[in-house]
Amino acid sequence: MAAAVSFSAASRVRALPTWSSSVCGGGDDHPALAMSVLARRRSARPLRSPARMMGNVNAGKGVFAPLVVVARNIIGRKRFNQLRGKAIALHSQVITEFCKTIGADSKQRQGLIRLAKKNGEKLGFLA
Repeated sequence: MAAAVSFSAASRVRALPTWSSSVCGGGDDHPALAMSVLARRRSARPLRSPARMMGNVNAGKGVFAPLVVVARNIIGRKRFNQLRGKAIALHSQVITEFCKTIGADSKQRQGLIRLAKKNGEKLGFLA
């Protein structure tokens, strides 16, 4: 009796599609599956949020901010950022030389550079 039950259960089981038939297009539902995947792909939200630029809290508020904005508009953003980068690097070198002269360690030098950046933000140099 048990053999008859397992035989009848085995006759009800359909053969499942194999990996090769689903990959090679042997199944008849391949186009529908591809379309549903594409539809989901288009409607899905992006995995990452867009990168945000770090902004200056005091943008446009410092004494020198209007002058900086006018200079940036006249010479162009790209050239302005190049000049700004050179000025910041030069100022950091001056701070480093000053720290060597007075015998300050690297932590104190780093603190002075951070203080210079904060002062530049407050004065509007980083507008």
